[in-house]
Amino acid sequence: MAQANIELLKKLRAETSASIADCRAALEETENEYDKAKEWLKKRGLEKAEKKSDRETSQGVVEAYIHNGAKVGVLIVLTCETDFVAKTDEFKALARELCMHIAAMNPESVDDLLKQAYIRDAGQTIEQVIKSVIGKIGENITVREFKRLAI
Repeated sequence: MAQANIELLKKLRAETSASIADCRAALEETENEYDKAKEWLKKRGLEKAEKKSDRETSQGVVEAYIHNGAKVGVLIVLTCETDFVAKTDEFKALARELCMHIAAMNPESVDDLLKQAYIRDAGQTIEQVIKSVIGKIGENITVREFKRLAI
């Protein structure tokens, strides 16, 4: 097993926000192949998310988004396990991204939303996007409900 290249470690950490330990393990496991290390981290994040899926999510945010022109608006209730995580920039950014996605794609339900392809990366579903954030922050996240309003 190769020792992790420090420059690749810095780049991987900056790009993925994964822990230093996970970045080092990914690079060592893939013998410093950057793209393979990114995939390794993605799989690890999804595994972590699966383990946390039974945890109760009683904290969170209500995020509002009004699309340009004020013709479409979205409210979402995005929940997590602790108020500490609910206050992080990453959690708030996820709530905002989900609102923009809902404004653009008009899902009918939470289940429909989770199955939709993410507007910024059609190679991922919304559920996968949420799971990748779960893997990074270490807490379960759920979309409790949302409402899209349009004129």
